[in-house]
Amino acid sequence: MTSANLRAGLVGMGAMGRNHARVLHSLPGVDLVGVADPVADPAAVPGGAALVPDVEALIALGLDYAVVACPTAYHEQVGLALADAGVHVLIEKPLAHTTKAAKVLAEAFESRGLVAAVGHIERFNPAVIGMRERLKAGELGDILQVVTRRQGPFPGRIADVGVVKDLATHDIDLTGFVTGQSYRTVTAHTVSRSGREHEDMLASVGLLSGGAIANHSVNWLSPLKERTAVVTGDRGCFVADTLTADLTFYANGVEHTEWEALQAFRGVSEGDMVRYAIRKREPLLVEHEHFRDAVLGEPNDIVDLRQGATTVEVSESMLRSAATGESVVIGEGRDSSASA
Repeated sequence: MTSANLRAGLVGMGAMGRNHARVLHSLPGVDLVGVADPVADPAAVPGGAALVPDVEALIALGLDYAVVACPTAYHEQVGLALADAGVHVLIEKPLAHTTKAAKVLAEAFESRGLVAAVGHIERFNPAVIGMRERLKAGELGDILQVVTRRQGPFPGRIADVGVVKDLATHDIDLTGFVTGQSYRTVTAHTVSRSGREHEDMLASVGLLSGGAIANHSVNWLSPLKERTAVVTGDRGCFVADTLTADLTFYANGVEHTEWEALQAFRGVSEGDMVRYAIRKREPLLVEHEHFRDAVLGEPNDIVDLRQGATTVEVSESMLRSAATGESVVIGEGRDSSASA
């Protein structure tokens, strides 16, 4: 190990934690010095890193920063311990189990002048990045609607939250990121069909601050794994598949049809379709590169804790709407994602 490298620690060696360990172990300029997990298999820890039982023992190894990938219910407790120790932190999404806890974490790191970020990995997906750049350039004109579908079989590793906080938070953050708009209201329905305590299906409609409509369909009940985001605007639509990192553009047609029957029914005609050739790098690696650069004081695009707290607030509003059967007004229409 090189003494000039940043000393990093990892809390949690579950499915996501093992991916973080893999990336940290090979990340230039960083040494993974320890992993905190009371039940992890020592053989799963990358060579040279110590396996310790808790965050206190991890802090004692001497850290520059830590990645928190333990269950969501422990994010607040673990995060505050790291903040008290003066350790910069990258916390897996969702930031915390409640909006209150998320805001407590944001304040703790801000007040100490520490770098802190949330692992909203879709922001580093090549298809999402490309979509955002093209939307900012005005290629679709006014944004009318965002439709996301995120579904697949239930992952047995999730026990402390339902599909809204585990999966829908991806789409909440993605929507704000690509449109630069925040949620004004949400109306949602959830069901629990798998016998678990938490919901496993969500259907939600939201009104964004710029007037666009956001529709989210999320579940753990489908054998089909799907991760798509469709943004429709005045000039056509973009379709991002975040599983394959493909971005496709469907243009509104400019040719008038002479087929009278179609003229009567089509408000928009079909135009050209383009699938963009984009560079595809692993989103988790790119996320880690940005966080490392933030700790070093270099230019970066991390997702700060205030943005992470806003996403938790929207997810809780969805759950509240589902419980009450009423639409929920969110905050004051902050555009917190617009500056990211």
